[in-house]
Amino acid sequence: MKKFINHVDTLLDESLRGFAKAHADLVEVSFDPRFVRRKRAATDKVAVISGGGSGHEPLHIGFVGQGMLDAACPGQIFTSPTPDQMLAAAQAVENGKGVLFIVKNYAGDVMNFEIAAEMLDCPSETVLVQDDIALPREHDIGRRGVAGTVIVEKIVGAAAEEGKSLAELKALGDRVAENTASIGVALTGCNVPALGGPTFELPPDKIEFGVGIHGEHGREIVEFASATEIVKTMVEAIDEELRPRRGQKALLHVNGLGATTLMELYLVYELAHEFWSQEGVDICRSLVGNYTTALDMAGCSITLALLDDELIRLWDAPVHTPALRWGI
Repeated sequence: MKKFINHVDTLLDESLRGFAKAHADLVEVSFDPRFVRRKRAATDKVAVISGGGSGHEPLHIGFVGQGMLDAACPGQIFTSPTPDQMLAAAQAVENGKGVLFIVKNYAGDVMNFEIAAEMLDCPSETVLVQDDIALPREHDIGRRGVAGTVIVEKIVGAAAEEGKSLAELKALGDRVAENTASIGVALTGCNVPALGGPTFELPPDKIEFGVGIHGEHGREIVEFASATEIVKTMVEAIDEELRPRRGQKALLHVNGLGATTLMELYLVYELAHEFWSQEGVDICRSLVGNYTTALDMAGCSITLALLDDELIRLWDAPVHTPALRWGI
């Protein structure tokens, strides 16, 4: 495995130092404990905070800034951040309006954010993102939070910027999360520095369907096929889950898992867009690229989020972060 690494133990801090310098106009990084915060602190608004294991960049640190997150807590690679990180981040950015945590549904993230919330001396709420439909709703730990997290963070972040209350943001975040569904496929495993190799290997004629973002196996191993056939299976699963009506407005997000070219991602977008257009769904907003990665995994995910006029307005609202910016 060849990587630009000095040592596994120093990789995260060295990367964060580079991130801080590259985006010094937007963010500041604390190292003890680790968290990223907005350079220009927001005032008179609910603080919106997220976080999770590293290796998913630009999620979450790349979305700290105006119109999105006030702070993000990066854990070690594929490892939840600790409660003291979340507590320090919240104390650094809370300004009297309370804190909203946006949490992907993984056991470590959920537990540690809950502990941090209990330690806070200000009001807080949590939006739990569970958009991965690879797992059944009845799964004992619930569904995983994956690429739909970006959509929740953007829309809730815009509403927070407008001055919405903590209760309003909680209700909004839950509504977006409930109307967002994702499914992913992997062509290869990802190489985790601590392992020194891939998390799993696949024969040339197989792919992992329903894969997560931590290098784990997917729901099942299936035959490799044409892009048209693979995308058809993915979008049909999402369509069955959300059942969008004809005329329904929606956001289509095609997300790369780290090692898939934009040429391929735009092809996937074209195929998914064509499917829902034929179903009468109005794909009125889009996002294509590497936004929720799994280190260097080859593969992609497709996310559909059902929108209304309010959600469209909030999606379109100005945002200025290292990884997402428009309207500024």
